[in-house]
Amino acid sequence: MNILVDADACPGVIRDILCRAAMKRGITTTFFANQAINLPLSVWLKSYQVPQGFDAADDEIVARVVANDLVITADIPLAAEVLDKNALVLTPRGERYTLNNIKQRLQMRDFMETMRSSGIQSGGPAPLNHADRKQFADQLDRLLARVNA
Repeated sequence: MNILVDADACPGVIRDILCRAAMKRGITTTFFANQAINLPLSVWLKSYQVPQGFDAADDEIVARVVANDLVITADIPLAAEVLDKNALVLTPRGERYTLNNIKQRLQMRDFMETMRSSGIQSGGPAPLNHADRKQFADQLDRLLARVNA
């Protein structure tokens, strides 16, 4: 298993949790972004800078992901593509996207996009809080323990 991170929108605290987990468990973790990402020096941590452009990081992740890899992203269309390749998906808030729930998430995303385009302001997601960080760390630990078992 490798971990692939959609790093452009990944909160720093989640990046730190991922770095510690990767180094502790010896799992190659690659952060994909359209800008340079500062990471601790480790053979387990890699940064891949994609060219500027719409969905460039997403496209690179889809091209590289294989079955049983773990992708960290809040991007629902990216998650759907990754799930089609039999990989695992975890959001920075610790929510698992699966083949059982991704269609519902895509429908809700499309509905909210329609609402925004018609002028209805819905606001964005709430700021990441301590409970979100804990949920992410706990889910990550469960996934990695299951893989290493």
